[in-house]
Amino acid sequence: MARDVALAVDLGASGGRVVAGGFDGRLLELEEVHRFENGPVTMAGRLIWDLPRLWQEVSLGLRAAAARHGRTISSVGVDTWGVDFSFLAADGDLLANPVCYRDARTRGMLAATTAAVPREEVFAATGLQFMEINSLYQLMALKQSDSRVLAAADRLLMIPDLFHWLLSGVASNERTNASTTQCFDPQMGDWAFPLLERLGLPRRIFGPISEPGTVLGPLRPDVAAETGLTGVRVVLPGTHDTASAVAAVPADEPPSPRPDWCYVSLGTWALVGAELDRPLVTPECLARNFTNEGGIGGTTRLLKNVCGLWLVQQCRAAWQRAGQEWSWDQLTALAAEAPPLVTLVDPNHPSLVAPADMPAAIRALARASGEPEPETTAATVRAALESVAAAVRRTVAELEGLLGRRLGRVHVVGGGVKNSLLCQMIADATGRPVVAGPVEATAIGNLLVQLLARDGKVDLRAIRRVVRDTFEPVRYEPRDAARWNDRLS
Repeated sequence: MARDVALAVDLGASGGRVVAGGFDGRLLELEEVHRFENGPVTMAGRLIWDLPRLWQEVSLGLRAAAARHGRTISSVGVDTWGVDFSFLAADGDLLANPVCYRDARTRGMLAATTAAVPREEVFAATGLQFMEINSLYQLMALKQSDSRVLAAADRLLMIPDLFHWLLSGVASNERTNASTTQCFDPQMGDWAFPLLERLGLPRRIFGPISEPGTVLGPLRPDVAAETGLTGVRVVLPGTHDTASAVAAVPADEPPSPRPDWCYVSLGTWALVGAELDRPLVTPECLARNFTNEGGIGGTTRLLKNVCGLWLVQQCRAAWQRAGQEWSWDQLTALAAEAPPLVTLVDPNHPSLVAPADMPAAIRALARASGEPEPETTAATVRAALESVAAAVRRTVAELEGLLGRRLGRVHVVGGGVKNSLLCQMIADATGRPVVAGPVEATAIGNLLVQLLARDGKVDLRAIRRVVRDTFEPVRYEPRDAARWNDRLS
């Protein structure tokens, strides 16, 4: 591997890994050194993230990387999903395991919050999509229950902030993940303190905002000794995984108010959006429930969250519990042979958020929606994938309405790129070419911020130049757009 090596700790809701990235000044070489499973666990009636186990896995990965690459490793940075958090006390103790965004505590909190502060005013202050999983509603649930944890909290840390604190001892709030909370003002670039104070949330827990590329400092001495990493700095990437993934889109145009391409960061979620040079906080954005999240290099990710491969993931889990072992490739092959465009459902429907039996939930939603019920494994997977593609199509059309121009191509990045059937469906559904790749976009964006940032400044065009030089995308042209137009007209 090349002489300058960085480590990306990439944590997702279903798994995590430690990836080494070697850079020779032009090309990036990737090596996965450790992979592990993740998932929320139920404890004392709460759905939580098992932080101690995740830290143990991260430590194992760092130790494995040190054994392989030794003193060539210069830095480490962590990216994760958004919205979830925990707290530090004033004495620096961690107060609780972070609660998963799928926990039931936020039910009714969105309505309660917007009863106190009108929806239009919340959006004007935060520019964020209204979803009950957002950090704001998690915090309001704690406030409503008179949480002792919230009362004792001195500092709120998002999930990647927690890991950076464990690595370096420095408490930070990185901008791209802070921007997912609905507690952040994207136009001011700071916490939305007037809104937070109106809602009675304690100002003290919200720390200064740090930018991607910021060097927090060296590893804690105990972490360095445990892992064998010496002389390694902790550097903030875009700590929201989608921010890192979008940075690795192989586009060559600079950010602008009216880009001519859009992206889908495709995994458990499908984040559909455009990269802008400034936030777009307008009544039209509010009406369409779009969000303004922070991107790398001072950019804004104007996007909407669409349920992605979650439906198929949970179908597969349900079938496994029933004794039916299907690989991802087998399920995709079955779906490819099923009749097209028979059943379409709303993948973001509340009944599909966390059902006990996803195939049964899809059948029930289809029945309630007047759609044919998928009765076979093949039909169920086909319906799930096509429903995601249809949702992407709707979101791209809404995005064009907000931007006032046609978007000429769709960049698909992330693990979902490996599902070629879904990539082709997106091309067909949107009637646009899909440029798919890189698969490892999140880790790539994380690594290249560490490797190329200078004095906390990130050159996004330099990052994308390395991506284009190193990774060859796959292009999908629309083949069946007329059938999709007929079905959805």
